[in-house]
Amino acid sequence: MSLPAFDLDLDFLNATARRAGDAILEVYGTAFDVDVKDDNSPLTEADRRSNEVIIAALEERYPDIPVISEETRTLPYAERKDWDRFWLVDPLDGTKEFVKRNGEFTVNIALVENGEPVAGVVFQPVVDRLYWAARGQGAWLSVDGGDPQKLSGGPHYTEADSVVVVASRSHMSDEVKVFVAGLEAEGKAVEFHSSGSSLKLCLVAEGAAHVYPRLGPTMEWDTGAADAVAREAGKQVLNWETRQPLQYNKEDLLNPWFIVE
Repeated sequence: MSLPAFDLDLDFLNATARRAGDAILEVYGTAFDVDVKDDNSPLTEADRRSNEVIIAALEERYPDIPVISEETRTLPYAERKDWDRFWLVDPLDGTKEFVKRNGEFTVNIALVENGEPVAGVVFQPVVDRLYWAARGQGAWLSVDGGDPQKLSGGPHYTEADSVVVVASRSHMSDEVKVFVAGLEAEGKAVEFHSSGSSLKLCLVAEGAAHVYPRLGPTMEWDTGAADAVAREAGKQVLNWETRQPLQYNKEDLLNPWFIVE
């Protein structure tokens, strides 16, 4: 179903992600407290400040487009099931990495239409890496505010003799270890990289890794923005079992296992 056209301002989204990143860094250098949410995941003042920046900006610039954010995720499905277009936000993806102060956390802002991520911005504030994409406009990376580089990914992992596998630094699973062992059994040399937050999808999008098997739990806001970047870079983000693209705004916002390839 086609939706009415509207002014998708990627410069605005990029600037909003940067301002949210600034709000995060204001907290990053302090002796911040860590709270625990109902699902036992950590929450800091940085999450709250970043969320406030993003929600305020989106509501002012696009008042008619609703928002699902990790920090405001309690909207019942009955209220959102008929949304054809909405923002999907993770104001601080990788709070565990933030708490560890390893820099591997991001700001994620995605636009979802008819269950598909059609635009996304992923910003890593500590090292000033900004990824963005929109349907039909390609996927891009800017480092330290430099000129944008268009992303086109790399070869499919099945076509490579030496495979770079990227996986979660905080959520390694036995199933991923089995996947890597399977590649090695096929005679492939495997280089294994760990990374935090949505950066794992972005590494495949930019060709720094061949494949990201996520055989463990994630939520829709964890993947939406980077999913858009990966798709525009020519990569696929597929349900592990069905081999179909991930869908968004499901009744249960938990993602299935998936693979980025």
